[in-house]
Amino acid sequence: MVRFILVSLFVALTCSCTAKEPVKEVFTLGCERSDYYLPSLKGKKVGLVVNHTSLVKGVHLVDTLLSCGVSINAIFAPEHGFRGKADAGAYVVDSLDATTGIQIYSLYGKNKKPSLAQLKGLDVVIFDIQDVGVRFYTYISTMHYMMESCAENKVKMMVFDRPNPNGAYIDGPVLEKGFTSFVGMHPIPILHGLTVGELALMINGQKWLKEGVSCDLTVVPMLGYVHTMPYSLPVKPSPNLPNDLSIRLYPSLCLFEGTDVSVGRGTEYPFQVIGYPDARYGQFTFTPKSIQGMASQPLHQNKLCYGYDFRKDTIIHGFSLKWLLTYYQVSGKGEAFFYKNGFFNLLAGTDQLKKQIVSGMTEEAIRASWQTDLSAYKLIRTNYLLYP
Repeated sequence: MVRFILVSLFVALTCSCTAKEPVKEVFTLGCERSDYYLPSLKGKKVGLVVNHTSLVKGVHLVDTLLSCGVSINAIFAPEHGFRGKADAGAYVVDSLDATTGIQIYSLYGKNKKPSLAQLKGLDVVIFDIQDVGVRFYTYISTMHYMMESCAENKVKMMVFDRPNPNGAYIDGPVLEKGFTSFVGMHPIPILHGLTVGELALMINGQKWLKEGVSCDLTVVPMLGYVHTMPYSLPVKPSPNLPNDLSIRLYPSLCLFEGTDVSVGRGTEYPFQVIGYPDARYGQFTFTPKSIQGMASQPLHQNKLCYGYDFRKDTIIHGFSLKWLLTYYQVSGKGEAFFYKNGFFNLLAGTDQLKKQIVSGMTEEAIRASWQTDLSAYKLIRTNYLLYP
């Protein structure tokens, strides 16, 4: 059952009303609407899917809810961990929160889907994590598995909605059957144009959970938000997306992670440069180094890479194949440009893009090939929009 919390004209006060707000906002986040969600949490045993981005006017949601008398029985942490400091893909172990003593279960360690034992005794689980609106960003995969586990174990779930910094853009190939993985669990394009709340409604409504189970879901929507609003994140959502530029470039540059071209991991400007240890790749140079909490073993570590620096450009949002096609040609490697493990296809959500690049198709022709699927997706999307 899906319950919508009705949009109010009044801005909700949070329990941490004296906390300093990190960013001046013109809209109200879902987590800030405490007068709506606190009554439903009274007397309940609560679990939280949170990380370092789960802030309510500068105060962590854990502290905010505890100060309001909410009983928090478990914390579930996604990729990069509760504090957001683990490397991409790094195994995260269970632990106890040093401040509160609350059990933290890793959903990026021995299991990605919460177990019955981990959910035992909980009445409701709250998801409140900042996303970036890109299919292969794994926080939404964690949300999917939590929804599925809650549905199977009769636990209610709430999603506190947050903005999508790429929210006005819908682009890229739609994921095809056979290419589902933790970096792509749903038949949506690379840029899906949804908030996490809207996506949760779509997952439920389209019966994408295992065996079509339905999560008892409540989305706490934002007030005053529209998809075209520019939004600068108050904290970096993950170690290697440190600023607005990296978030704008991420949809296009992440496909390089399925190749031997560096996206700047091991520098202070990841996803803002690209390069390879060969002078043919460009005049800009950088040397990836081991950086604790960002990239402990980056691609081409300690090697001088030649490439391109996007920080000097005015980069708009969206999705582009320009640099992928350019570097494929520069490499002269043919299919060897792509890793043999098939990771590129998982990121792309299809094996067609790789085949199209190898065959020499232009970006215009490649884009034309996914328009039918994009149009169908956009029609489905309209059924789950909470915001203009």
